[in-house]
Parts: sequence; C-alpha cells; structure tokens
Amino acid sequence: LVPTTLYLLLPTAAAATVLLAHLWPRKSPLPHSMAPLLESVWQYLITHFSEFQLATIGTFLIHESVFFLSGLPSVYFERSGLFSEYKIQKKSNTAEAQEKCIVRLILYHVCVNLPVMLISYPIFRWMGLRSSQPLPHWSVVLSQIIFYFILEDFVFYWGHRLLHTKWLYKHVHSVHHEYATPFGLTSEYAHPAEILFLGFATVVGPALTGPHLLTLWLWVILRVLETVDAHSGYDFPWSPSNFLPLYGGAHFHDYHHRVLYTKSGNYSSTFVYMDWLFGTDKGYQKIKALEEEEGSSKKL
Repeated sequence: LVPTTLYLLLPTAAAATVLLAHLWPRKSPLPHSMAPLLESVWQYLITHFSEFQLATIGTFLIHESVFFLSGLPSVYFERSGLFSEYKIQKKSNTAEAQEKCIVRLILYHVCVNLPVMLISYPIFRWMGLRSSQPLPHWSVVLSQIIFYFILEDFVFYWGHRLLHTKWLYKHVHSVHHEYATPFGLTSEYAHPAEILFLGFATVVGPALTGPHLLTLWLWVILRVLETVDAHSGYDFPWSPSNFLPLYGGAHFHDYHHRVLYTKSGNYSSTFVYMDWLFGTDKGYQKIKALEEEEGSSKKL
C-alpha cells in the first residue's frame, strides 16, 4: 500500500508543480504593486548579509518569531478563559505545565534546531538553494509549496505512525504526548530524536527541489502556522479547517492527543486523506458523528 500511494501522490504533485509553473507569464515575480518593494528589501538583505547568514540565522529567526507569536495566544486563552466556548477539550493545562513546555522548547530550538540548520546549509546549497535575484515567479513559489505540503504530509504520516509502535512510543514519542490537552506551542514539544526524525518530512521537499531562499522562508512560515493551528486546542468558526477541503486542523489532531496511543489514529500532519485511505481515522469519524448528533439534539 505504501508504494502504491507514493506512486499516486508524487506524480500528481509533480504534475501540479509543472502545470502551475507554466500557467502564468514570468515577467514579474509578484503582482506589480508588490514586486518593487520586495525586490528592494531582498536587495538590501543580500547586500548586507551573506547567504549563509540568511539561510541559517535568518531562517532560525523567522521560525522562532512565527512559532512563538502564533503559539503564545493559546497559552493566554487557556489562562484567561477567553474563547472557552471554542475550546475542544474543557480541561486546561496548568501554568507550570505551560512554562515547562516553553523552557524546553527554547532549549531544544537552540541546542537542536539551530545546529542542524547550520550543519545542513552546505547540503541545501549543493541541492540548489539560492538567494540571488531575480526572485522566483509567484507561480513557481506556489507550485513548489503545494508540492512540499503533499510530500511532507505523506512522509510525516508514515513516520508518525511508526512512532506509535510500542517501543518508539515509549522511548521517544511519549514526550510529545505528555500534553493530552494540546496548546499551540506543544506542536514542537518533542524528544530531540523525534525533532530530527519528523523534521526530515519538512525539509525533504526543499532539499529535492533546491528552491529560492524566499520560497523556503514562506514554506517555513506556512508549515509552522499549520502545525500550531493543529495543536491550538481551539476550533474557531474562522479556523482553516472550516474552509479548506481535506485540511485536518485542530479538531482532527486534538483527537489524536486525547486517546490511547495504540488507538489514536489521525497520524497526518496537514490533510485527512492519508488517514482515510488507510483507515486510521475510523475512531475519529465515530466520535465526530456522535458529537454532531449530540449537537443536533441540543438544537432541537
């Protein structure tokens, strides 16, 4: 089943990449009103900083900024009770548990993530990463990011499912599941081995395509926002899962955290179709149907 799924998904993703890249003319990387400003900013960056600095320290700072700015609000929501009507689980984490998560995250990011970024730069450079102008056309950026999301979701699903085998769960993945009630920042709270293991799913797409650094930065931003949303613990009316087809979101992933590891399912990172294809969302679908039935009864 794994090779069959891979043969189906990857050619589709590659075809979408080629198609999108050729649908629009390449006269400008972005709409004309935005292109000059972005090009000026980019020219400043590549003039004042080396590519190594931008690809390593720059990427790290972007990741940290987006991660903590998007993840900290759910900490405040839990403590204040704000938006409690949209909270998926009624129980909340203690302030001590939240602080433990934040402290360890900073430690892991500085001692694991940053060194990996520094060490892996030559590999990405060899695979084609560049920061020079001209900037890539927006259709190329879009098509590559779509490809990254599809490939990442496939690799993540199987890696995550493997982490739920008895030995790996006990010695590695159980760290992430210390928080049965997730909040945004718990998305990257994990054993260092898991950070490296599942981090491969995030970088394999860019490593294969050798993108422009601007594309890599945008991919990092979107991937961080997606995983923070999935772990937020809140199902808002404006959540992306209510608008984007096949997108899992917080309600989908929250179920994964609140059941026993052997029965959890919902292993995908972004989409829902992998769990549907391999039947690992059956428990979730039953719970969801019951919740919807109860909701309908209350309205009556």
